[in-house]
Amino acid sequence: MKYLLLFAVAVLSAATASAQDVYSCKNTRLSFFSSSPLEDIEAKTDKGASALNTKTKEVFFKVPISSFQFRKKLMQEHFNENYLESDKYPFAEFKGKINESPELSKDGTYPVTVTGTLNIHGVEKSYTAKGTITTQGTTITVASTFNVRVADHGIKIPSLVVQNVAEVVAVTVNAIYTPYSK
Repeated sequence: MKYLLLFAVAVLSAATASAQDVYSCKNTRLSFFSSSPLEDIEAKTDKGASALNTKTKEVFFKVPISSFQFRKKLMQEHFNENYLESDKYPFAEFKGKINESPELSKDGTYPVTVTGTLNIHGVEKSYTAKGTITTQGTTITVASTFNVRVADHGIKIPSLVVQNVAEVVAVTVNAIYTPYSK
């Protein structure tokens, strides 16, 4: 996990940022929800790493695919082995930029949109998602929910279980950032 966070911070601070511009979250919470006619499926993790550069408005998330936990162990096994092939594609990654210019040095809640590239299952796709940024003191909280079409990332669902897995899943991201320090 430490290496994920260091990678995320390096990505966002390499160019022009000073230390006070880079915020990090080493326990970013991500979840996804699939609702289908036969079954609802939900998985959660708090193993994501994320960095936010308040100067450049760049944001980065990286999460180990195998860290997602399901209610049923068999679902988790199928998710990792058959659908997302976590041995071959161990991480999901998002690199994006906040479109607005919220005054993150002032306490408040700001609606934002983020545009960037999501890489899942080795396939990159552009997304624009709405979210909320809340600043309180030196803490910045980010929350967003957006939809991902499974087929857009080359994830094949066997016809035997196609009624159990939705074509579009809702992905939720929650991160609490603090100023990055080495």
